[in-house]
Amino acid sequence: MSMSGEHIQTSTPAVRMTPSILRHAPYFVLAAIAVAAAATMSFDGYILNILMQAATFSIAVFGLSVVLGLCGQINLAQAAFFGFGAYAVAIGTSDYQISFWLCLVAGALLALLAGAVLGMTTLKLGGHYLAMVTISFQQIVTLVMINAIWLTHGPDGVGKIGRPALFQSQQSFLAFCVGALALIGYLVWHMPDTRLGRAMRAVRDNELAAGVAGIDVYRTKVAAFAISALLGGIGGGLFAGGFAYVSPDQFSFAESIIFLTMALLGGVASPIGVVIGTGLLILIPEWLRFLKSLPGLYLAIYGLFVILIVRFMPDGIWGFVQEVLTRWRAKMPAAPASAALQLVPARTGGDMVLEVTGLSKHFGGLKAVDNVDISVRRGGVHALIGPNGSGKTTTLNMLSGLYKVTSGRILLDGTDVTNMPAHQRTAAGLGRTFQNIRLFRSMTALENVVIGAERPGNTLIGDGSAEALTQRALSALAFVGLGPRANELVSSFSYGHQRLIEIARALAGNPVLLLLDEPAAGLNSSEKVELHDLLKRIAAQGLTILIIDHDMTLVREAAQHITVLNFGRRIADGESLAVLQHPDVITAYLGTE
Repeated sequence: MSMSGEHIQTSTPAVRMTPSILRHAPYFVLAAIAVAAAATMSFDGYILNILMQAATFSIAVFGLSVVLGLCGQINLAQAAFFGFGAYAVAIGTSDYQISFWLCLVAGALLALLAGAVLGMTTLKLGGHYLAMVTISFQQIVTLVMINAIWLTHGPDGVGKIGRPALFQSQQSFLAFCVGALALIGYLVWHMPDTRLGRAMRAVRDNELAAGVAGIDVYRTKVAAFAISALLGGIGGGLFAGGFAYVSPDQFSFAESIIFLTMALLGGVASPIGVVIGTGLLILIPEWLRFLKSLPGLYLAIYGLFVILIVRFMPDGIWGFVQEVLTRWRAKMPAAPASAALQLVPARTGGDMVLEVTGLSKHFGGLKAVDNVDISVRRGGVHALIGPNGSGKTTTLNMLSGLYKVTSGRILLDGTDVTNMPAHQRTAAGLGRTFQNIRLFRSMTALENVVIGAERPGNTLIGDGSAEALTQRALSALAFVGLGPRANELVSSFSYGHQRLIEIARALAGNPVLLLLDEPAAGLNSSEKVELHDLLKRIAAQGLTILIIDHDMTLVREAAQHITVLNFGRRIADGESLAVLQHPDVITAYLGTE
């Protein structure tokens, strides 16, 4: 667990990234070839229908790549959003002769609105409750499509759906759909590297850590759900234009399950996997057409094929390929940081960076924390200690916004944060680590720390560009001694090194106050010595630290001020040496004869 990051070479030039458009030029070339082929190659009607279905379904399944693959939220109503887009185009162009483009936009916006509202009202549930609500929503939409004959034409469906004047023939419209598929696929492919995409990935991996890193978890979930619905609506609108006929049975719950299977089969985390999975589930039945006279055998082979892929490639076909590529990239050493890490915490309050008065937390009749006062002086190391069950972690959870206080007041750098959620406290300048390490397990060390660097209010990331964020993250990793391993997945690091990554993530955000929850837990004696050295280097740059730990040697050597809790109440507070010799503190730790 090396922490020799203070010897960073500052003469290394900054890594300059090639603009995305140039780096991805081969993709656009292939997309242009695919569009040209769709427009010029001679297909019979049967092939055209298969290609049209594959293109439009893929766009809808891209939505699942966002909400499930990136954000980890289940959506079993994608066929309903697909239906919103389809019926908007169908009814608008057939019944009212409205422009196809206006109908497509209206259908997409209707799906977006429905997805946002459904997300806002249900995403706080999560898990199987969320799945149940989306299933219910899907069933309600299907029933409305069947029974609202005055609007949807009921079970008979809507025919004679219009297309844009530029794409009247089915083949030209197919070329347009392929172009839309390529463009939307590029945007979804690029999304994980955006701020919103990183936030979604963080929420998927660990909601608690995401909130403490400054991410508005609820808003991120709603955004993912709304984007998923939007893509479903676009896909449905293009589907209606491509086939010129829609009916309720095309947008049932069974179709939502098919969409989900397509995503999981190819790899839900990538648009490439989505296209692979969609293509396979459309083509496999066609390949097995010769067995349809034996429906039992046909379904058995079809099901076996899906089961084998899910069993041996749990992340989908493309997920398997990506895992191999990721492990290969992890072996490539990261470029060195261009500068040593700087910590310039904001200073808007007085000498006390944290002032806590009358802090209490009651769980029913249990007073876990009872009327505690804490004042943390700026620029030093302040320790909060006490026996197990004394209320230390509960206090830290209230300070960081994970628990709502029963009573009391919390001032951070002069700002009252008592009623702020966790992500707003992070924006106000709070950083923290956890006793049980909370990293984003599917990401590299660099990606984890970039999320910390994106803390709202961080003034040390320049314009917030990808290059500035990367350099800030590399500097933080170098500071804790892990710079050369920045490209490795966090799962490949030892326990002690994972603690360092968590500290680097907090440091990258340039917080005003750093909360460390038992950072020495699980470390051996040499690692604890190095941790002490790291704490000294952090404090030397003016960053205030509030630390919880049971290692009295570390506390004695690192902290200038100590607050002691026992049974939820403060029993001592003052300079380290005096507090550790206080009779009540000795009694609390050692007991009495």
